[in-house]
Amino acid sequence: MLQFLTKIDYLWRETLLGIQRGGTMNWAAVSTVTVLLFLFGMSLQVSWQLEGMLSKIGTQLQVSVYLEPGAQLEMVMPVVKKLPQVSEIKTISKQEAWASLVEELELSNLEAATQQLEGNPLVDELKVKARKSQDVPILAQQLSQVEGIDEVIYMDEAIQRLQEINQGLVWVSLSIITLLGMTSLAVITLTIRLIAIARRSEIEIMQLVGATSVWIYLPFILQGVMFGVIGAAIAWVLITSIEHFLANLLATGPDLIKFIATFLQPQPLQLLIMPLLLMSLGGLVGFMGSFLAVHRETLRLGKNL
Repeated sequence: MLQFLTKIDYLWRETLLGIQRGGTMNWAAVSTVTVLLFLFGMSLQVSWQLEGMLSKIGTQLQVSVYLEPGAQLEMVMPVVKKLPQVSEIKTISKQEAWASLVEELELSNLEAATQQLEGNPLVDELKVKARKSQDVPILAQQLSQVEGIDEVIYMDEAIQRLQEINQGLVWVSLSIITLLGMTSLAVITLTIRLIAIARRSEIEIMQLVGATSVWIYLPFILQGVMFGVIGAAIAWVLITSIEHFLANLLATGPDLIKFIATFLQPQPLQLLIMPLLLMSLGGLVGFMGSFLAVHRETLRLGKNL
């Protein structure tokens, strides 16, 4: 146990010593990782919010189904219920629809209005909700083929536009994140190599007294991991601060803005996943960058890590 604690203490002291030797290059490495993870986290959050908006719109934007004049709700309902994309069905009889229309038109006498038009001109209606936003177009097409249904209306264009925006955002984010990821790897690799070069004489002495390459260069790898973790922590603080600022700003606006602000509120699962994802990605980038630097240094000395 004592030997294990001694090794941990050695790794910790050597890692801190290497960071102190890095100077301003440390901040260059941390800042590039911070920018990378900040953009990654923001694009992921926006993608999550758009997905949530699409899902919510998919359940709020109901598919309006109008039956043929002679069709009965009892005949159409069983067929509609069997469709796998259907999550909920609300029926509106033509009597209910007519009474609601007369009330909206502020007509005083329902019977008189019905007599003037020689009966109720409306038809029975169904409000059908899809399970997912992506299911709405498929559901509408299936409903239009059901016998007894005359017309199907839904807001497909709004859903398609949001899906296109989300897909475009994903591709743009991937391109930017890939470029910044390569930049972060290069900066971390350069930083760790400069630290290793500054301590080259110490490394050669440790090799002469019998220290293995693993224990010599493991602190350098831990330095790279720390760069990534610190950058991830800073990125997470920035992301949460911006989210809270926007949510509070939009919450004081008109009703439509307040409605949009509800999508900016992160879900409990997202609050747990995002920091873990950022820390994991930051640690991975730091590990890869420092490992490349150490690998090059060991190749130069003719050693194997």
